[in-house]
Amino acid sequence: MSNYKGVIIKESLEDKSLLKQIRIISTKVEKVTKKHRSREKQWTLHTIEIEEDKADDIAGQISLSIKDKWYADFKNKTHHFIIFKNKVFFIDRTSLEQYNEAKQYGISLGIPEYQVDFHPEVK
Repeated sequence: MSNYKGVIIKESLEDKSLLKQIRIISTKVEKVTKKHRSREKQWTLHTIEIEEDKADDIAGQISLSIKDKWYADFKNKTHHFIIFKNKVFFIDRTSLEQYNEAKQYGISLGIPEYQVDFHPEVK
């Protein structure tokens, strides 16, 4: 079994109680700049770990709670969950086509291209 790891920004969630169901490994607070295009003054970034057998359920819950124009993601060695409001992408990490679809979806929501940095070709 291979657990998933990723980052969830606390301010991206409507229902922050969801974080109680997720193992938080570390937390970092980052000051928001104009480049971020966000109204928040800071972001609270939680590095998380999710057991493989709970990943589908947690991804679904995040998709119901995450705000518009935000995403969350977590991955293991073989798969990557990319989660938007009411939409979850479960990506085979070897599939550039699947990453392109998720990236284009994020951009279509108004997320700046540089922020959809889960894509393997974005440096």
